[in-house]
Amino acid sequence: MTLGDPAGIGPEIITAAWRTLRDSGPAFVVIGDAACLEAAGAPAQRLSRAAGAEAAFGAALPVIDLPLPQRATPGAPSPLAGPSIVRWIEAAVSLALAGDIGAVVTAPIAKASLYESGFAFPGHTEFVGELTRNAPTPGARGPVMMLTAQDLRVALVTIHEPLARVPHLLTQERIALSGRVLAEALRRDFGIERPRIAVAGLNPHAGESGAIGDEEARIVAPAVATLRAEGIDVRGPLPADSLFHAAARVTYDAALCLYHDQALIPVKMLDFWGGVNVTLGLPIVRTSPDHGTAFDIAGKGLARPDSLIAALRLAAEIAERRRATALA
Repeated sequence: MTLGDPAGIGPEIITAAWRTLRDSGPAFVVIGDAACLEAAGAPAQRLSRAAGAEAAFGAALPVIDLPLPQRATPGAPSPLAGPSIVRWIEAAVSLALAGDIGAVVTAPIAKASLYESGFAFPGHTEFVGELTRNAPTPGARGPVMMLTAQDLRVALVTIHEPLARVPHLLTQERIALSGRVLAEALRRDFGIERPRIAVAGLNPHAGESGAIGDEEARIVAPAVATLRAEGIDVRGPLPADSLFHAAARVTYDAALCLYHDQALIPVKMLDFWGGVNVTLGLPIVRTSPDHGTAFDIAGKGLARPDSLIAALRLAAEIAERRRATALA
């Protein structure tokens, strides 16, 4: 677990998650500033490596202590924390690549303050993808962002992009690669032997046969045909406004969406507190809660740990599935 932005709700939801999971697990170790967690009410157990975390977990919150240069104030983000936040993510990914931990769960970061400190990536997903770029990955290469809540899984072709840029970023190759990564992850990480994928259109009514845009015919449909020719059970492009109701959700195992809000709005409508972000197509397991730093409520005791707890449990499930598959 990375601490995320220390001025956000990360320290308090991590503490709350530990209190909920300390008897049942999954056990986790935090990489971050131990004093920040203690200020949030956690009895921190400082460790030099991950190996002792499981034994300590029932009595205290295990922390690999990489201190901040100055104390963080809840609700007051500072670019001075930026290098530490980046260092925590890098350390967690290194431990995962070395096999010292089973998965990485990242607490929320705030991109604006990170940019002030020189961070050059749109978000966690892209940064973790870069950190793992040289490690071997079975199958198609991500990163592809997927959100999951209850019975809904949605993956994104474009992620943190201005809406005006999305049509220019969509290509047959990019959609096909995202679909390939999604299909392989559903098999490997979620145990779905023959996954069914629904692909959303870009325009209202999926273009209405070209009357409301031609991207579906020019770009999306050929990508779907490519995936189908590879043996993937995929259909689309489908109108996004009728893709997410309960009767529709039972017809597919995941939806492939073309831009951020097309995917995240239905997830957050379905289960605002329990959604989980999963990065697909990487050599490591990475999940995160499906919310931000919430600076406006940081330190006020109002933040709920539901999404973080769900992210921890899903990370443990995926890691165990990968481990069992590797041993088989």
